[in-house]
Amino acid sequence: MPRVLLIEDDAAVRDGVTLALRRRGHEVAAAASGEAGLATLPTFRPDIVLLDLMLPGKDGFQVCRLIRAERQLPIIMLTARGDDLDVVLGLEAGADDYIVKPARGEVLEARIRAVLRRTALPADGAPAVAEPGPAPVETYGELAIDRAGLVVAKGGQDLALAPSEMKLLLFLSATPGQVFSRQQLLEHVWEHSYHGDARLVDACVMRLRTKIEDTPRSPRYVQTVRGFGYRFGPL
Repeated sequence: MPRVLLIEDDAAVRDGVTLALRRRGHEVAAAASGEAGLATLPTFRPDIVLLDLMLPGKDGFQVCRLIRAERQLPIIMLTARGDDLDVVLGLEAGADDYIVKPARGEVLEARIRAVLRRTALPADGAPAVAEPGPAPVETYGELAIDRAGLVVAKGGQDLALAPSEMKLLLFLSATPGQVFSRQQLLEHVWEHSYHGDARLVDACVMRLRTKIEDTPRSPRYVQTVRGFGYRFGPL
């Protein structure tokens, strides 16, 4: 079962989430501050982080950026209901998804599994099939995409993409020129089967563009089709 690092300063929430996840078989390390959570990372080596935004000392936004600077570890924010601005800022800081507190154990489990699946499966969501010989690397301008190895490079330099950024790029580039609505991307990339939150898509596109585009405001790779959604190319 995935190892979960929970960073949450509210003792009641921390204990409740820890108990719910342990009952489902997860190994959980809980930290009451951002500093304690960061110190736990190297030794506990979690598969995913649940991160509260409103923390004493280093807040969740700072912790998220610090984790992202060194590790492409899946991060799910824990946020209070109605904190729309915090959600946007957290997504821009690098979080992959968010959960509104209080959340039931089955909701936590479903979101954790959905985020982790995005790091383990190819863009179409189907299990990878082994084929003889190395898979070809796709090249689009200066961008090189190795789907089998989950490696993206630009100008010969590997890019550090967060899990949601990688999955979004793989999905869009699988069918260049095809336009996908935000809702379609939520369903295929984030695996949200309900009418989800378009902010997840927009924030991820913005972060991805800062890494793959020469000029993020005039993108060549991930383009906006106003009124419809996003597409990969044309270059």
